[in-house]
Amino acid sequence: MRRDSLRLRLGLAAAALIALALVLAGIGLTVILDRVLDARTVADLDRTAKLIAGRVGLAPDGTPTLSRDLPDPRFATPYGGLYWQVEAGSRALRSRSLWDRSLDLGPAGAGAQAPATLDTTGPDGGRLIAVVRPLQIGAPGAETALRVAVAEDRRGLAASRTTFLRLLVPALVALFVVLTLAMGLFVHRALGPFRVLQAELLAVHAGRRARLPEQFPDEVRPLVTDLNRLLDAQERALVRARDAAADMAHGLKTPLAVLDALARRTGPTDPALAAEIAEQARAMGGQVERALARARVAAGGDLRRRSCPVAPVAERLVATLRRLPEGGSLDWAVAVPGTLAYPGEEGELMEVLGNLLDNARKWAHRRVRITGTEAGTDAGQPGLAVEDDGPGMSAAAIAGIGRGQRWDESRPGTGFGIAIARDVAEAAGARLDFGRSALGGLRAELRWPGG
Repeated sequence: MRRDSLRLRLGLAAAALIALALVLAGIGLTVILDRVLDARTVADLDRTAKLIAGRVGLAPDGTPTLSRDLPDPRFATPYGGLYWQVEAGSRALRSRSLWDRSLDLGPAGAGAQAPATLDTTGPDGGRLIAVVRPLQIGAPGAETALRVAVAEDRRGLAASRTTFLRLLVPALVALFVVLTLAMGLFVHRALGPFRVLQAELLAVHAGRRARLPEQFPDEVRPLVTDLNRLLDAQERALVRARDAAADMAHGLKTPLAVLDALARRTGPTDPALAAEIAEQARAMGGQVERALARARVAAGGDLRRRSCPVAPVAERLVATLRRLPEGGSLDWAVAVPGTLAYPGEEGELMEVLGNLLDNARKWAHRRVRITGTEAGTDAGQPGLAVEDDGPGMSAAAIAGIGRGQRWDESRPGTGFGIAIARDVAEAAGARLDFGRSALGGLRAELRWPGG
């Protein structure tokens, strides 16, 4: 996809937002896990502290004692990660896991009744989470204040957190892939109306449809409505331009006829002047024809491109040219596939092909050949070629096409025919090239996009 593709932009934006959301979700889940682990650990430590509080006693000298050891083997293993400690003033009783060290529980709060949670340092320097529960034992009025503390090394919690992350990261990556693919499918489906719109516009451009259908989602329908308005405006402009071209042709026909009559009347008395007037009248007529042709194809250059079959037009033109001078004596060969279509209206094709065939009729000795090729052949694009066995044209003469120059005064005409053919062809998106024919004369090749 191209860098300015809407699908690519939406896909990248969706992937970025999904990645950001999953990263934030991962961070949030980790924070939640830490709090859940801390809460669960505190609850376990508090239960153990209650168990110890139920077994604690005092020796005659006031030293705390424990009636029975706790079953967890970590309490009996030096630096085992789980510790307990009972304080009675300056005297203390510790688990074997503390070895020769004591937990730093801070100063005892006066009258403290509720258990407290704190972080402290373990015997091996590690960080511990501890629960400290105050306790009163002894006869009423002679109670002794104790503090029962149970602590656990946070490295165990960190290991659980690491295990969770090892499972979470691949899960989030897999979720990212699934969500990105799902979002890509969603974007593809969401842009479906625009693909339909593109296909309908191609149908309008090819002439298979006059207007766009209205069956589009509400978000796309205003665009379709505006495009249909544009098509209607182009159609009206086409009609106006064609009417103007017809009015222009009608308005100039009479002055040109008057000039031609003046040339004939002047002929017996001043042949040179008569010839000059006739030549200028013909040049004016050629210019008018070229301007009218340009006006017609420019007006037709809207979104609604028509197409027409080539073979029937070629057959009709050849049948007409056979009846003109020098046309009946020529061998006309037409080999055009019935499915070959020109990307323009029939009148435009007749303008192009008619000028090319008329030029071939004037210059051919014996043969004129018209061949058509469809897309997918060696030429690649569909096209049409007109060839004759006449003298051909030099490179300089070919370069003069388009400027209305006469390259041989021995043949009648203004020199505008081929120039008009090129103008009309280019307006339809076609290309007209000239070269040497295998028959010996001129080869005019018309190519247009297609597939």
